[in-house]
Amino acid sequence: MATASPPFISSLNFTCTSFKTSLTSSSSTSSSSASFSFTTKHLRPLLSLSAKASRKQVEIVFDPDERLNKIGDDVDKEAPLSRLTLFSPCKINVFLRITGKREDGFHDLASLFHVISLGDTIKFSLSPSKSKDRLSTNVAGVPVDARNLIIKALNLYRKKTGSNKFFWIHLDKKVPTGAGLGGGSGNAATALWAANQFNGGVATEKELQDWSSEIGSDIPFFFSHGAAYCTGRGEIVQDLPSPFPLDLPMVLIKPREACSTAEVYKRLRLDQTSNIDPLTLLENVTSNGVSQSICVNDLELPAFQVLPSLRRLKQRIIASGRGEYDAVFMSGSGSTIVGIGSPDPPQFIYDDEAYKNVFLSEANFMTREDNEWYKEPASATATTSSSDSRLEISNEM
Repeated sequence: MATASPPFISSLNFTCTSFKTSLTSSSSTSSSSASFSFTTKHLRPLLSLSAKASRKQVEIVFDPDERLNKIGDDVDKEAPLSRLTLFSPCKINVFLRITGKREDGFHDLASLFHVISLGDTIKFSLSPSKSKDRLSTNVAGVPVDARNLIIKALNLYRKKTGSNKFFWIHLDKKVPTGAGLGGGSGNAATALWAANQFNGGVATEKELQDWSSEIGSDIPFFFSHGAAYCTGRGEIVQDLPSPFPLDLPMVLIKPREACSTAEVYKRLRLDQTSNIDPLTLLENVTSNGVSQSICVNDLELPAFQVLPSLRRLKQRIIASGRGEYDAVFMSGSGSTIVGIGSPDPPQFIYDDEAYKNVFLSEANFMTREDNEWYKEPASATATTSSSDSRLEISNEM
């Protein structure tokens, strides 16, 4: 039974025939009558050459150590970004002075802002839609339409850059609302950062920071490295090295009731605010660290008028702490009370029925590196007895 020759033998047969024909042709035109006899000793070099060529070809195609890995790396580099998960931190105001009222109706402030390790997680995915974003969240009461600062930030980015990218976003919310922690502002800053990553980083961080002031006074702060002295409405940001050890613990205690920022400012009287120079506070905290005398908040008095139970909460934490906390103060316009120096709340928070629904979280100060966003801490503890969380999804923006 006849058997087919392997491809490289067939190629050799063709080569031998051609070679023999060529020699015959040469001898017929040559003046000499020399003849040539093709034997297996002439075939061996050709077989060896073909085998070497075959081996060489196999080495090129199936090299697992370098070539294919390099191809894979090149593909990864060129593949467009389609999903991104980012940590969205909040902040506290270590001190907050209100220095005057502006003609535009806002107040001038001077405050040491610092990012802390409590935060939300936001997942971004490119949407096939070219006309709307879609936002979902795990917490009831958080708007998921164009009122949400995430959607405002994405709309702002498209307006400024001409981008046509829209997103599906899921907000896993851990920062309470109405807390004076700037959770929504942190979400907006994170959304601007994310949109810029999806568009190849066409905007600088400074541009993102400047743009963000159009939708919120606290948002520009998050484009600092984590600690900043903020003035104006809060949008003038002087980046600072953190004056605190990043492992300095704190506890956040927020009653179920929120403080309306508008209502707090409505009750603010400038003649009842502190008269200490905010630059003196900044110098003292930079030199000596945190202390009760430094943690001045001019919004505490009007916030306590809006929510009298908040004053009692602060007083009880100070009294029960027995020196455990370096400072106890309200953050922002409330209603979160911060105790720096220990991650643990006083025992009465657990024992007193009046505080069974408070939000509790331990936290630390945190910063970020150049050209990177804030990293989610390895562990974080936030608890609340509230059980009314549910998923909300916006179908239209």
